[in-house]
Amino acid sequence: MEKERDNRQLLNELLVELFNYILLLEERNLKKNGLKGLSINEVHIIEAIKKTETPSMSEVANRLMITPSTLSTSVNRLIQKGFVKSERSKEDRRVVLLSLTEKGQEAFRIHEEFHKKMINQIL
Repeated sequence: MEKERDNRQLLNELLVELFNYILLLEERNLKKNGLKGLSINEVHIIEAIKKTETPSMSEVANRLMITPSTLSTSVNRLIQKGFVKSERSKEDRRVVLLSLTEKGQEAFRIHEEFHKKMINQIL
């Protein structure tokens, strides 16, 4: 029983280290590619907007498993930085639809390229 607990603790420590290392590498990659003003969380919001079929605030928040109000703060920052646009739905004015600007599309491309390279390195 003690050995199993030690193995679980070791695995947990390795996963946490790996996760933190990947985040560090991703941060460096963003800076290297001229995206110094973006946090990792903002990049993941950009990714969620791109990968959500109808990217409303609530759909993107659901995808990220956060509340719409939490998302709203970050989206407003991304709008100010020029990565995201928002507009009210023509069908339902309560719904706010999100989309990426050209700058946001480029950030997504850089993020995707980083993940492809990382997977290729692992394989």
